[in-house]
Amino acid sequence: MQITKADISNKIFALLVAGLLSLFVVKTGVMGIGLMLVLPFVLAGGIFMMSHPNKSLAAGLIFAFLSIGAIRYVPNLPLGLTVDFALAMLIVSALFHNKVETDFSKLHNSLILVTLIWMGYNVAEIFNPEARSVTAWFYAVRGTALYMFLTVPLTLLYANKPSDINRLFIIVFALSVLASFWGLRQFYIGLDAAENRWLDAGSRSTHVLFGNLRVFSFFSDAGQFGAGIAHSGVMAMVLALGPFSLKKRIIFAVMALLFFYLMIMSGTRGALMVPVAGTMAYLFASKNFKLMVMGLLGLMLVFSFLKFTTIANNNYQVRRMRSALDPSDPSLNVRYLNQRKFAEYLKSRPFGGGIGTSGSWGQRFSPGTFLAETPNDSWFVKIWAEMGIVGLYLHIGILAFIAGMGLLKIWKVKDPRLRQKLFALFGGYVGIAAASYGNPLLGQMPTGIILYMSWAYFFLAEDMDKSLNKPSENE
Repeated sequence: MQITKADISNKIFALLVAGLLSLFVVKTGVMGIGLMLVLPFVLAGGIFMMSHPNKSLAAGLIFAFLSIGAIRYVPNLPLGLTVDFALAMLIVSALFHNKVETDFSKLHNSLILVTLIWMGYNVAEIFNPEARSVTAWFYAVRGTALYMFLTVPLTLLYANKPSDINRLFIIVFALSVLASFWGLRQFYIGLDAAENRWLDAGSRSTHVLFGNLRVFSFFSDAGQFGAGIAHSGVMAMVLALGPFSLKKRIIFAVMALLFFYLMIMSGTRGALMVPVAGTMAYLFASKNFKLMVMGLLGLMLVFSFLKFTTIANNNYQVRRMRSALDPSDPSLNVRYLNQRKFAEYLKSRPFGGGIGTSGSWGQRFSPGTFLAETPNDSWFVKIWAEMGIVGLYLHIGILAFIAGMGLLKIWKVKDPRLRQKLFALFGGYVGIAAASYGNPLLGQMPTGIILYMSWAYFFLAEDMDKSLNKPSENE
């Protein structure tokens, strides 16, 4: 048998590849093997997303749900950057894939304007003389502005059809159900080894209180889980009241009950504001007087149950929810005390201390400073501390503007089912915005991505309503 030069070349190439792979595994160990196994799927997923831009947003939303929890199991992989990866693939697809049709006229609206203003203010914060670290800004700005700056226009351009809003609900509800059962497993069966390691690393003191576990599922913590699952609960509840088939309404209602139950299991008192504010927002938006009266009566009954009775007080989760309505609660008073400290510190700092100087990023990049060591315990206090009173007023103004303009656009929608879906997103948005006073929720994942896509759908409402009249479009 004759051996050709081509055969020799192929064998040499194979040996070189095998040698390089062996060296890579020796140097990186188990993590290297994991990367080699995952890499083909990552490449395939990247190629697929480049060809289907709206799927990139869907992938980003899925990653936002799962990546934080996955870090507990594979801590050495930068899974927190998977949302960035999905959005980057979408941008690459938009720039280089000639099959993608882009209607840039959808960017001609006031939502893009306020998005640019907010991103511009965040960029200007780099030059804040109080800022301690550009690196801290780079990490923290992703949550405060960058994801909003990317998600809003990309949704307007590439996920702007009624089928895309349906996909958003399917993903959110499917992963919320998964998160709920994951949380039920934690509470009734027990935590696994990775979850216990995470608690032992410093979270046990805040997640196991008086021997009772605050369920956190695969979210970053119990606070984010409680608010996030309540957000899904508000959306499911609003859809359960909509003009859909009886079967769908029952499914939505069961999901809403499941999600609100898990909200209670999380022991997150601030999450109670999500269904309260979200329900009130929906009742106002619906302009249905009869439904508004019934809803307000329901809220009054829940409030009276928690405030004026001791029923079910032997249940720890109910007691903890009840403490949210106690003005003398010690943790509430500590928060007020910290806010007074921030007020004094920020008197001479109208632009704040710089992005990334408070909370976990502050403890990482500027430990020992006032902002890093004083808990902000609130999204709005975080914005105030890092961007000053100017940034806070600008941020609140933008959020209020989006809510007002969004509602005006939703009211113009004629299709009743699309209008109800938009009401669900609107109620969820207002609920999270209100609850963000007590917890740093608004820019956290996956809540942030859901809200930014929701905003885009408010401003796409009229276009989607018109498209539903076309025979080729399905509701």
